[in-house]
Amino acid sequence: MEIQAVTFSEPKDGYAPGDWQDGAYGGVVGDGRARFIVLDGASTAYDPVHWVDLLASSFASAEGLPSAPRLDPASMRTWFGQLQHQWANEPRSIRDPVEQKKFNEAGSMATLLAFELLGLDGPEPFWQGIALGDTVLFHVRDLHKLAMVPNMGPGDFSRRPVGVFTDKNRLDEMTAKLRQNGGQLLPGDFLFAATDAIAKWILLAIARDEKKVWHTLANLADPADFRKLVADQRREQDPGMQLEDDDVTLLRVRILARQPSLLLVCR
Repeated sequence: MEIQAVTFSEPKDGYAPGDWQDGAYGGVVGDGRARFIVLDGASTAYDPVHWVDLLASSFASAEGLPSAPRLDPASMRTWFGQLQHQWANEPRSIRDPVEQKKFNEAGSMATLLAFELLGLDGPEPFWQGIALGDTVLFHVRDLHKLAMVPNMGPGDFSRRPVGVFTDKNRLDEMTAKLRQNGGQLLPGDFLFAATDAIAKWILLAIARDEKKVWHTLANLADPADFRKLVADQRREQDPGMQLEDDDVTLLRVRILARQPSLLLVCR
C-alpha cells in the first residue's frame, strides 16, 4: 500500500504563520513503515516553539536507528528523559522577567501524538499510536470513526492538559498517563491527527453529522480551504459549535492501494 500525507495549519486569529506553536513531522521511513509526530506547544510555557522543535527533530532524526523511540511507555519514558536532560543542559540567556518566571516555575510543555504505519509492503498493514495529552488521532473508514487515541469526549479537553514536560520531576506522571491504540488498515482509510481545538470541534461536529465532517476534512484540497474552514467555524453563530481561537493543526494520512499520481504536501 501507499500513503498520501498532508499537513494543514493555521495560527490564532490575527497572528502570523510564524507565530504557530504546533509541530507536525513524518513520512515513510522504509521497510514498509511510516512514522509521524504531532505536537502542540503550550502558549503559557517558556519557549514552547523550541521545545516542540527539539521533540520533533529528535523523533525525526532517530527514524530507523536503534535509538529511535518505540511507541511503548518504557521506550517513550527513556526518550523523554534524554530530551529533558538535553533541555536542562542547553545554554540560554533570559533577560525578559516574564520569560524568566515561566522558565523557573514551569519550564516548557507540549502535548504529543506519535503514530506508526506498519506492514505497508505486506497484506495486513496496521497502525499503532501513543498519546500524551489532548492531541488526538482518528481512524476513519467509509466516513465513520473506527478508533481514536486518546479516547476522549468534548468535555475532556481542559486548559491544563498533561503533556511532555521539561520538568524531570513529572516523568513518572507523564509515563502513567500515556495512552495507546491501534488497528488494521484498508485502502481508502484515513488517519486524522488533530491538535486540541480542532479535535474538540471534530468530536462536537460528528455528534451532529459524522459523514459531513469526514467528507469535508477528506476533501480539503489546499491551505486556503483549511483557512476558510477554520475562519468560518471560529465565527460559528452557535456557541456550542465554535472552534476555539487557538493554533490548529490537522495532519491527514490517506491509505491508498497504489501510488497516487500527485502528492500534495502543505506546510
